[in-house]
Amino acid sequence: MAKIIINQEKINDIKSVIKLCPFGAIEANANEVEINAGCKMCKLCVKKGPSGAFEFVEDKIIKIDKENWNGICVYVDHVDTDIHPVTFELIGKALEMAKKINQKVYALFMGENIKDKANEILEYGVDEVYVYDNKDLKHFRIEPYTKVFEDFIKNKKPGTILVGGTTIGRSLAPRVAARFKTGLTADCTILDMQENTDLDQIRPAFGGNIMAHIHTPNHRPQFATVRYKIFDAPKKISNHKGKIIECKIQELQSNIEVLEVKQKEKVETIEDAEIIIVAGRAIKKQEDLEMIYELADILNAQVAGTRPLIESGWIDPKKQIGLSGRTVKPKLIITCGVSGAIQFIAGMNNSDCIIAIDKDENAQIFNTAHYILKGDIYNIIPKLIQSIKMNKNFIDNLKEAK
Repeated sequence: MAKIIINQEKINDIKSVIKLCPFGAIEANANEVEINAGCKMCKLCVKKGPSGAFEFVEDKIIKIDKENWNGICVYVDHVDTDIHPVTFELIGKALEMAKKINQKVYALFMGENIKDKANEILEYGVDEVYVYDNKDLKHFRIEPYTKVFEDFIKNKKPGTILVGGTTIGRSLAPRVAARFKTGLTADCTILDMQENTDLDQIRPAFGGNIMAHIHTPNHRPQFATVRYKIFDAPKKISNHKGKIIECKIQELQSNIEVLEVKQKEKVETIEDAEIIIVAGRAIKKQEDLEMIYELADILNAQVAGTRPLIESGWIDPKKQIGLSGRTVKPKLIITCGVSGAIQFIAGMNNSDCIIAIDKDENAQIFNTAHYILKGDIYNIIPKLIQSIKMNKNFIDNLKEAK
């Protein structure tokens, strides 16, 4: 960790020193200068302040022995033993990375009456499934789930831990990472493993304007969360010889008492759609969405949108694709008047087939699309609708061409 030390005796003019920080991180308290949480470590105070008044100091790094941390663990995200598919996607990625470093893949499964379900996880190629079956784990509560996670890490010491970017995963992963004073990279879009077991974690940053490459060479375990539909789930392996290891733990206390659980009504989401039609900024008015919905109807597709249309109230926020929306991986996606900002691309670039319609020949979306239709959507979409109606085998022919 780095910090800035203030030598108060070398500061004569407090007001001028306060003005040094463009982030307002320097303030006065009882005639002494302090640095608050707004500090960005830009070190401008060190460079421009009175000589010796501010010192930038980095703590001595104590190197860890990476040999003591071994294997890749995937947290099994589930509700009442109904395993979230993001778990299997992470298992697939874990298996891929484990081959590079010749290590095992573990699964951490916690809940009540889950032993029978553990066999299903083994079918996807996991080497060992660690099962914590306890009545206090029936419903997700942050304290006991964190306690179990902590117990597993202390006993098994996995070098890398992958957690699904679900509601539960986003609550659990940072709390566990904090227990071990290690880093956590959220919403990774690319993961890779170096030969020295350092995890390469890549995610969009600064609103998607750059791709940040993050790695933690001197901390273990390495934590990363990944959204659903980023990676591919592996195929089941028949007669795979994995092990189920039952674990015991005591004193699972919680300040939360679950009084009642109400099942949320299941609705079809864009994450599960095989075909998606995306409306973009080129849509001039809400009434023009009718042609988008008509195209979706004849293709049995779902309609999604980009941020401008969501903010205009024309499309349900749950139908937004991108970093601030949903991540999708359909068999076919048709973008209509979508420029292709990186925030949007990050949410759909793994789709099997991408058709982009835009009149701007320099549109970024064309760099990602498999098929390009250059022109005004108001001219192309009606013609496309007519062509599809005349050709009932349109989708099948498109898949064969792909």
